[in-house]
Amino acid sequence: TGPAVQETGSGKKSGARTYQDLLKNPADERLFEYYATAQLVKVKLADGSAQLLGQPGVLRAASPSPDGRYVLVRAVHRPYSYTLPVSDFAQRIDVLDLASGSLTKTIADLPLADNVPTNFDAVPTGPRDHGWRTDAPATIYYAEAQDGGDPKAKAAVRDKVFLLAAPFASPAQELAALPLRYAGVTWGTDHLALVDGYRWADRHETTWRLDPAAPGQALAVLFDGSSQDTYHNPGTPATRRNAQGRAVLRLSQGGQAIYLTGQGASPEGDRPFVDELNLTTKKTTRLWRSEAPYYEVPAAIFEGKKGQPLALTHFANPYAKFGGSFRKQVLHYKRADGVALTANLYLPPNYKKTDGPLPTLMEAYPVEFKDKANAGQVKGSPNTFTRVSWASPVYWVTQGYAVLENATVPIVGEGSAEPNDTYTEQLVSSAKAAIDEGARLGVVDPGRVAVMGHSYGAFMTANLLAHSNLFKAGIARSGAYNRTLTPFGFQG
Repeated sequence: TGPAVQETGSGKKSGARTYQDLLKNPADERLFEYYATAQLVKVKLADGSAQLLGQPGVLRAASPSPDGRYVLVRAVHRPYSYTLPVSDFAQRIDVLDLASGSLTKTIADLPLADNVPTNFDAVPTGPRDHGWRTDAPATIYYAEAQDGGDPKAKAAVRDKVFLLAAPFASPAQELAALPLRYAGVTWGTDHLALVDGYRWADRHETTWRLDPAAPGQALAVLFDGSSQDTYHNPGTPATRRNAQGRAVLRLSQGGQAIYLTGQGASPEGDRPFVDELNLTTKKTTRLWRSEAPYYEVPAAIFEGKKGQPLALTHFANPYAKFGGSFRKQVLHYKRADGVALTANLYLPPNYKKTDGPLPTLMEAYPVEFKDKANAGQVKGSPNTFTRVSWASPVYWVTQGYAVLENATVPIVGEGSAEPNDTYTEQLVSSAKAAIDEGARLGVVDPGRVAVMGHSYGAFMTANLLAHSNLFKAGIARSGAYNRTLTPFGFQG
């Protein structure tokens, strides 16, 4: 019993995010350990017999090696924190022998991550993101920051990627030194892997081609650009399951080419695609692209003879009472500063032009951009089937409203400018442009418009009600409203 006292000593100063549902006192610590402690067990499917692996602990993850000889275990341990979530607690990375259940090696014992900057691409110091190479029997890979985990620190090398092969007795080998923050790796063969890196400040991302058999090699850029430039997104490398059931690159042309699948953003809307990219010549061949008036998405790539399409599923239309679907029209318009915007317009099932302007509900979620051109790129597709969830505003068409759903509200901070610098102005301008376009079409009554949003959209709703006279009402759902906690941008 008694007060919970926290005292700061002479440690390093650091920024701190705010979190919900944290541990508050020693009693919470004991309850946390009681409910979170688990024992890893190997169960034989043939007879149901069980074997204990390692010791009980607060386990966060366990993954067997592709060859089935080891298991990689991540567990948190004391000291805990009253200001950080469990993902930042001290943790130990162990390799267990899957046959005996005994400890083979402790790969890392990491302290409490209580001095990590608040930037999105800030990371703890020390090794992180441990995993098994999917194309090797039992090789661990991980990344480690070379800039103290601080993206604002000047550094030619941000992260290094290391390999550690069984039996884990030799020092780890450096696979690659990255100028950007490590963002993941896709394994292919002994001589092919793709490594991703990113930088949040300008939304820059790069994919490099690596030869895992030549650690420490120079980086070869495969893709390079902005994560927000969806029109030029090359797609995601396609994978297949190997003999061990692990995902590896799906190759073609004798191992010289990979397949890429993507949403295919374009001025006409999303048009998903499948490409083949020769890694030597860098030549891309388009194998397939979704064509209007349909919206089709590749589910898997099969090798074999070309045949006729065969429907594998058939789902009844859940909106038959509304005439089969909700009528959607994608609006294209611009706000005062010239940034292109879009919104999905829905009207009541039996609406006629002679019915005139309707009361309207506008729903939106602001997104921050570093470039006006990228901010104006078209999102979504006019050909998608409208599915309504519990959070959807589209239900309101059944009550006689027009709905402007997913109205784009880009908040642009180019160069050294921060989104907060002109947040309110851009917010109001985007909302006004959506209402003006609906009024121009004769379906929106500008004197009877409400606005709604969730989370950051709720914060948007509050600001639009406070800083404009565009709306008669608002629905702000599950919002965070203290902007002083995010002085450089809600999403940064």
